[in-house]
Amino acid sequence: MSGNETNRPARQDPATQQFTGIESSQPADLPDSDYHLTREEQATVDALQPSTALLIVLRGPNTGARFLLDDAEVTTGRGPDSDIFLDDVTVSRKHAVFSREDQGFGVRDVGSLNGTYVNKERIDQSPLRTGDEVQIGKFRLVYYASSSAS
Repeated sequence: MSGNETNRPARQDPATQQFTGIESSQPADLPDSDYHLTREEQATVDALQPSTALLIVLRGPNTGARFLLDDAEVTTGRGPDSDIFLDDVTVSRKHAVFSREDQGFGVRDVGSLNGTYVNKERIDQSPLRTGDEVQIGKFRLVYYASSSAS
């Protein structure tokens, strides 16, 4: 061997080469339930009026957006007349309705194509508790009730 040569491993045939997986810091199937509010978000939640709630977008085109639930019913969808307008083809024009209930709000799917999910379970209708994740199309939102209705 001359001084310019280096020891290299034998070339492997690409058809038989083994690949190893790449580990991510957090598996994709874990819920975001450990999401921590920023100080500003916590101040907003603390200031909610009784019988109201807040949705914060965790994932999707509007990540970080906040939506106030303060009416008896709040419509959600891709239609321009929706109270919460989620502009993505994975969202139906009329997708879901958030409704005030005795202890906060609930969510009801209104015949959407891709379904509405609460904590990764497809639902027709479900009550919501603080920290619940609601998925509508590509959008993942976390629900926070006012302290008087959690």
